[in-house]
Amino acid sequence: MTTDQAQRHCERVTKQSGSNFVHSFSFLSPDRREAMYAVYAFCQEVDHAVDHPKPGVDIQEKLDTWRAQVIAMYSGTPTFPVAIGLAKHAKNFDIPREYFEELISGVEMDLTIRRYATFTDLYQYCYRVASVVGLISIKVFGTQSPRANEYAVNLGIAFQLSNILRDIGVDAKRDRIYLPQEDLIRFGYPERDMFANANTPAFQKLMAFQARRAHKYYAKAQAALPPEDRKALLVAEIMRGVYFRILSQIEKDPARVFQERVRVPSPLKAAIAVQTWIRIMIQQMVASTAPKTSHIGEENDAR
Repeated sequence: MTTDQAQRHCERVTKQSGSNFVHSFSFLSPDRREAMYAVYAFCQEVDHAVDHPKPGVDIQEKLDTWRAQVIAMYSGTPTFPVAIGLAKHAKNFDIPREYFEELISGVEMDLTIRRYATFTDLYQYCYRVASVVGLISIKVFGTQSPRANEYAVNLGIAFQLSNILRDIGVDAKRDRIYLPQEDLIRFGYPERDMFANANTPAFQKLMAFQARRAHKYYAKAQAALPPEDRKALLVAEIMRGVYFRILSQIEKDPARVFQERVRVPSPLKAAIAVQTWIRIMIQQMVASTAPKTSHIGEENDAR
């Protein structure tokens, strides 16, 4: 398969995924957009290897094969279409191999872990499956400040915590509970109630606590956003707006997570994207016209 064919395959896989991220990629330059298609195709296929395995396929063996493909990407010999498409972008944008390996390790956790005793335990999972994607993405986006890493890590945690709340009902049907056991105990909400989709006062308090935790990480990400990287992080900021809206909808009616997968309608996603673009462009213009602080007087005083 040629590199061009592999790239088209990555684009198809990404667009078919229905990911909230796809539409925001239109704000990227063509080379960065192609790279993000390849990154998200990789995420999609690795995730599907665990959540939607083909009959008769050994999941652990499949993940080990993906690890081998990652190594091959950096040695110039990948054979999987997505790995072929991703290889040139990993090189061009200087993405560390360890990021892709860490992501596979995160997805692999779902093979053996169905409960998390503490938030500290859950944090490692969130970091691997979400923050690492953010760290990969900012390499593609071309951020300049070292603080962009802090932004990516915290935003990734916030996204994954929002995902966990959104998917409580779906995950329970798979016998997976990502909310820390210590929190269920703290608020008096036993697992049997979750499996029964019980919307009790304890559930409401538990969900409010989880939402506050997610808000904390959204705030941490915003505090770390480097002013000089606002434009580079436009796509990430669009997604922050979308996921923040998902979290807000869940807060208004937590029981919805038992009935449906809370989504943001496409027209609203488009509105969030445009509003975010306008806000960042205005911030850029204001920053560029602000008078530079002079230290000449201070230097003279020092003399």
